[in-house]
Amino acid sequence: MPVPTEELKLEIVNAATGKTLGAEAAPGADGVLVVRDVPDGGPGPQQWRLVPVEDGDGAHVIRDAAGGKVVDDTAAADRGVRQRNAVAGRKNQQWHIVPIEGEAGLFFIEGARDGAVLDLAEPGEGETRVVLREHDDTAETQRWRFVPAEPERTSDLVLRWAPLNHWNSRQSWRLGRSAALRPVPDAAPSFSDLLLVLEAYGSDQDAGGWKRDVVTPVPGGQPGRWAGAGARLLADTAGAGRSDIVAIRPAKGAVTSVGRGDGTFDEEALLHRGATAPSPADLWSFVDMTGEGRPHAVVLCTGGVRISAQGEDGTFAPVGGEPAVKAFGHGEEAGGWLVEKHPRFLADTTGDGRLDIVGCHDDGVWVSLQNEDGTFTALPDEPALRAFGHDEEAGGWLVEKHPRFLADTTGDGRLDIVGCHDDGVWVSLQGEDGTFGEPLYVLDEFGADQGWGSPEEHPRFLTRTTDGGAVGIVGFGPQGVVVSHGRGDGTFEPAKLVLNDFGAAQGWTSRKHLRVLADVTGDGNPDIVGFGDEGVWVSHGLGGGQFEQAQLVCRGFGYNTDAGGWRVDRHPRFLADITGDGRVDIVGFGGPGVYVARNLYRRFRTR
Repeated sequence: MPVPTEELKLEIVNAATGKTLGAEAAPGADGVLVVRDVPDGGPGPQQWRLVPVEDGDGAHVIRDAAGGKVVDDTAAADRGVRQRNAVAGRKNQQWHIVPIEGEAGLFFIEGARDGAVLDLAEPGEGETRVVLREHDDTAETQRWRFVPAEPERTSDLVLRWAPLNHWNSRQSWRLGRSAALRPVPDAAPSFSDLLLVLEAYGSDQDAGGWKRDVVTPVPGGQPGRWAGAGARLLADTAGAGRSDIVAIRPAKGAVTSVGRGDGTFDEEALLHRGATAPSPADLWSFVDMTGEGRPHAVVLCTGGVRISAQGEDGTFAPVGGEPAVKAFGHGEEAGGWLVEKHPRFLADTTGDGRLDIVGCHDDGVWVSLQNEDGTFTALPDEPALRAFGHDEEAGGWLVEKHPRFLADTTGDGRLDIVGCHDDGVWVSLQGEDGTFGEPLYVLDEFGADQGWGSPEEHPRFLTRTTDGGAVGIVGFGPQGVVVSHGRGDGTFEPAKLVLNDFGAAQGWTSRKHLRVLADVTGDGNPDIVGFGDEGVWVSHGLGGGQFEQAQLVCRGFGYNTDAGGWRVDRHPRFLADITGDGRVDIVGFGGPGVYVARNLYRRFRTR
């Protein structure tokens, strides 16, 4: 776990004993620090905050969250540690939080005065004094874990009438508390109640019997989303500046229900003229490839990449003829690209306004640039970079473990390659001549060795996290939301735990929940949106990589029965602007059909 920010309350736990750090004296008083068990039903463990020291060479003050006392090296003969009043600039009260290599979430707490580390005097039953000793890599008692306090969330309980049976067989009703939660009236941003707007595209038989999507989401919010047979998604197919429903029917190909601009949709219509049944292995995306405001259908098929432009009647020409690129497809003649091994991207890599095609194959990164006339360059004999590929010679990157992104990390308008491997973050910068440099290891966080699992279990995003516009990393880690600000030169600052929510420790799991980043308020800052048990939770972005505590803003689209009983494997949910007002709404494909919750922003109402 990265070092938490000062806003978070923490329990400090000794890894060897499992006991928590606290003062021997009464709360708020000076006293010797000990570790102790926390009895059931008694007072909770003492909580602390890590406050960075200005110009302190990365040092922190460890401050009691309730009383304000700080951890102090008293320089006593017995090397005991106490909590005392803070004194500005005092080295005895400054500590370096040092991650232990190869042991995710464990730290040494090192004194800034002489480099001694926190240890236990004589571990045993009951309370044990905390002392300072020389650093010893083998000493288990010198390892500490930071455990964030439970998240503080905002919501109202729901009351409902419950039946009450009497001895004489009469029945009455009483007002009882429900397990459900209701959005609070002043939640910002806020969404309307769910509205079933189209009885189609649902998992129920009466709504089409859509059971499971074949969709490969593009990491980091890059343009485009690859969808296979049976998938439902949202895309601007009419060029109207708002999202429509698109579905890939195994027997027909792509169909659409065009948005009317008021949150509702037209009936289903065929999107391709003279379309034939697609191959089950084909992948589709609908995106503006040229920057002219008109969408294109892009299909990764047997022979390569086929691109179909939208006609005057709003439909797309049949996907046939010669491929635009004889590569990136699932057939042997197109390279044998597989979903489970080879991520592919549509992105403007050069800053010319046109989307290019980038893919990570076994032997590395391959790029096909789009020319001014809309054609694409053929692939050369060698990959653009022998890295970020599936084979060991190219780094041994695995789709199920190692997310890869395209992002401008330097601000030069060209996209670089960023990947999270076992040991952390690697970056390959794109030069002015369009070539990619050798990957650089830039951050020991966001990797499997630091406790980050699959991209689904621990989503990671590249987005602007500072007012200066540098691209940073935001991830949903084991303990909560982690942010690493970009420096604008392809490297990143040390990661910080900024929010004790949306992580595995708070009960979020990919089997039940979705977590994404989106600007739901239109203020330019990314917000966190989580589809949880009770409904939709939003943590408003404050800028600078900071987020407010989560608010329940919509009691729907959630896992619990009271929130609709939505399932990740059957009911896709999206954030998209379906009205053209510039703010994202919630669209979900449930059992009976398509549900919508409009983005009301501060105009909240609920029934």
